[in-house]
Amino acid sequence: MAGHSKWSQIKRKKGANDKKRSAIYSKHIRAIQAAVRSGGSSDPSGNLSLKNAIAAAKADTVPVDNIDNAIKRAAGAEAGAAEYKEVTYEGYGPGGTAIFIETLTDNVNRTVADIRAVFNKRGGSMGNSGSVAWQFEKKGVLLIRDMSEKAQETAIEHGAEDIQESEDGLEISTAPNDLYAVQDALTGAGFAVESAQITMIATNTVAVAGEDARRLMTVIDALEELDDVQNVYSNADLPDDEDEG
Repeated sequence: MAGHSKWSQIKRKKGANDKKRSAIYSKHIRAIQAAVRSGGSSDPSGNLSLKNAIAAAKADTVPVDNIDNAIKRAAGAEAGAAEYKEVTYEGYGPGGTAIFIETLTDNVNRTVADIRAVFNKRGGSMGNSGSVAWQFEKKGVLLIRDMSEKAQETAIEHGAEDIQESEDGLEISTAPNDLYAVQDALTGAGFAVESAQITMIATNTVAVAGEDARRLMTVIDALEELDDVQNVYSNADLPDDEDEG
């Protein structure tokens, strides 16, 4: 999960079965349509929220036609169409872990009840606003396969804050507003950017293993299955075998 490796989460979602994949696509379509309406534009170059939503959808392999159709439907939405708003929730999972949840909802009462039920049934607890949010920072994160010195220098010159080598390549973190400047610089220099997203990164992590790790993944899976939930972030540092689910 985020805070352990955002890209492990992405790989895990890409390997989801068809039913789960369909649910993931639906969440992205909702996010894209909400971004069009809230940003007042169907042009991602002038609507950063939409640009972020499109990038996230592409990272989860949502077909381009689905994305384009979602934008067109949102741009031509009739009066009375569902209006979704962004609401975040916080809580605690097994092993003393912090959980931060991003939702898009047209019914806050339903959403909070569903989230509370997941925590209550699976060994977590709901937290108050601000109880764990301070443990996360919003960041831009890019992944490129090329681990050369030139790639790292290019990223740093254009705003990269941190670079980590992983089995997947370079994980580059930026301030949210610098994400696309770094992406454009890397692309312009000939480096293929595998993914670029705005995400939440834990500022400190909690090592979790064994039964606590399995219970935590059960909580996170159940939260992610809720229609209104867009993203679930944890500060858990999970063993690789648990993270791959």
